[in-house]
Amino acid sequence: MKKKNLILLVFIGFYVFMNTIKAQNTNVVLDSIESKTLNEHRRFWVQLPENYNPDSKLRYPVLYVLDGVSLKSTLETVYNNYWGHYLPHMILVGISNQDHRTRDLTISKIETRRGSPMNNDTGGADAFTSFIEKELIPHIDSQYKTTPYRTLIGHSYAGLFAVNTLLNHQHLFTNYIAIDPSLDWDNQNLLKQAKSKLTTESYKGKSLFVSLAAEQLNMQDENVTIENVMDDTSEFSLFARSIVEFSNFAETQKQNELNFSWKVYPEDLHGTVPLPSMRDGLIFLFEWYQFKHPQKYNNPQTSVKEIEALLENQAKIYLEHFGYAVPPMIEELFNGYGYMNLQMGFPEKSLLFFKKGIQYYPESAGTYDAMADYYEAQNDFANALKYEKKAFEISGNEYHKGRMNTFKSKLKEN
Repeated sequence: MKKKNLILLVFIGFYVFMNTIKAQNTNVVLDSIESKTLNEHRRFWVQLPENYNPDSKLRYPVLYVLDGVSLKSTLETVYNNYWGHYLPHMILVGISNQDHRTRDLTISKIETRRGSPMNNDTGGADAFTSFIEKELIPHIDSQYKTTPYRTLIGHSYAGLFAVNTLLNHQHLFTNYIAIDPSLDWDNQNLLKQAKSKLTTESYKGKSLFVSLAAEQLNMQDENVTIENVMDDTSEFSLFARSIVEFSNFAETQKQNELNFSWKVYPEDLHGTVPLPSMRDGLIFLFEWYQFKHPQKYNNPQTSVKEIEALLENQAKIYLEHFGYAVPPMIEELFNGYGYMNLQMGFPEKSLLFFKKGIQYYPESAGTYDAMADYYEAQNDFANALKYEKKAFEISGNEYHKGRMNTFKSKLKEN
């Protein structure tokens, strides 16, 4: 039995891996709008999930990443490797900040920074936030199948912007990731705000992950470490000290109910820290999403009744966090577990997973095609044909049409 259970684990792991490879070819749409708020043309990209169907009733959470051009491949790498068990299918939106980055992402006007003149325009975060709220989000919601569950990711100045959005416009997003945020900006202006707001305001239902790249805590003194950085008073450690001070303070403010975590990356630089930060940040933000007790799904001893109870509990967890009903598994896992049990000689379990796949994804040709496979394995070609016809009605695909002809031939033979 132990050997059979190992085979089950390998099978489902391989199935999900193959679907992950497939998902890397997801559709990316290059889009733009004329912003009345900013009085300029703004570009962004939208990456749709592999199973996205504009005619389906299925809707998706949305993840917005600032500096979307430079961080596109980083986000795709993390998302493509972790959707399924760790992350839900999501619509990804990358906002370009190439042209007016400093203006858009900083929260106040300054004349100098770190002893040098500030030549770029600054302090436009309020206008850029208004653009996101009144123009970009409504555009995305009108063009794509979205839900109100939104996540914002920002790095450096964009990390500053993300924290500012949480503190002053928390209604816009549910989750925030601030990667090496520039909280030293304007004499720690936002850090001072945070100490007031995190003490007096409620952030129930909101989550924030903050990261710090610690390889250069002080740009001139290698003796400054994460252990003693708060003892340093030089301008060259202010960036790191601001993040540490903010994070230590946020950790203590349990009364505001903010779901908060932060992490120091000792071997990373400011330019390399986005990749591990996105990975750890997203896994933290969606820790509740990971389906519970995977070993029980893989265990041949788990009964059909127990599996049904597990799925019901998972659906309740998703409803609680998303605020709307969500299938307890992605379609790929329903089919994966169905095929796994079919291969291993557990037809009752296999049928359960295939039925649940159709129940939760009734507009997917793949769920009906999988059920046709189940009935083919039982030599029930009448039902195999019935479900393959449904798959063909949805897809119009020649593959399904060919399968229908095969089942018709099998019926004539019998």
